[in-house]
Amino acid sequence: MRLTLIAAVSALALTGVATASVAAPAAIVQAAEYSDAQLQAFSTAMTQVRAAAPTDGTAPTAEQQAAMAAAVEGSGMDITTFNALATAVSSDEVLRARLAVMDTPESPAGSVAASVTDAEAAQFASAMVQVRAAAPTDGSAPNAEQQTAMASAVSASGLELERFNAIAQAVAGDERLRARLALADARGS
Repeated sequence: MRLTLIAAVSALALTGVATASVAAPAAIVQAAEYSDAQLQAFSTAMTQVRAAAPTDGTAPTAEQQAAMAAAVEGSGMDITTFNALATAVSSDEVLRARLAVMDTPESPAGSVAASVTDAEAAQFASAMVQVRAAAPTDGSAPNAEQQTAMASAVSASGLELERFNAIAQAVAGDERLRARLALADARGS
């Protein structure tokens, strides 16, 4: 039963299908706050579960289910916690974003991206919502009124315009910073 549940939840988590229709014990469904250590263990287990899972869409064999269970238990998690976390990740944008940050390489030391604080990431994400709303939708250069609205959005976020621009430039070349900004955006939603 547990191996079947882990396979079903893993398959749903792998495909990104929401698990709201999956019947699960009440203890698994209830909301929980997960630590970074739990998320890291989950990420490690999920990588190994994916490697053991069938790739052709068929149900896992008994051997594959055993390998998936061993991967979960080898990560230091029990199957119930893994399943609860898989269910939570499939429906919680913030948990998915936290996992994405963990799965990206660190920003190079001394780079602008590495120096962005969590507060600045939140300010930048908030400002970008307003900047996008003020920007022209046809790809043209912003007019004076739009530029003023965009600059006001940046100022209202608490970031200096120069710092905002430095972060905006760093985003393009830094996967970790993009993941951190996505997390800040998810937390702000």
